[in-house]
Formats: sequence, structure tokens, C-alpha cells
Amino acid sequence: MTENEMSSIIIGAAIDVHKHLGPGLLESSYEICLAYELKQRGLEVRTQVALPVIYKEVNFRSWLTY
Repeated sequence: MTENEMSSIIIGAAIDVHKHLGPGLLESSYEICLAYELKQRGLEVRTQVALPVIYKEVNFRSWLTY
């Protein structure tokens, strides 16, 4: 799959979710619905993946809360 094909799938899914749910919900509502749509369209989806963030020599990935 090319980047353009993948982009079209993602944008189409996002538009479908927005058309169905409309504006004004929490981001988490859109996130779970978009993940569902992308899986239905054959893409592998992972949400809320931890990424290392280093700010002023502090590794925030190792912090549980801040």
C-alpha cells in the first residue's frame, strides 16, 4: 500500500466518524471510533502508544504522573 492510499483510507475514515458523531465530543470518543473504522478498513491500529519524551534532560516516559 502506498502512502497516498493509506492517507486516503485514514482521511475517509476520519470523515465518516465525524459525519456520524458530529462535533463537540471528547477526543477519546473520536479516537475509539476512528480506531474501529481503520481496523474495519484493514489497517493495523494501536492507540495511546507510549513514546519517549525528553525535555530538558528529563525522560517523561519514566514518570507515572507529573
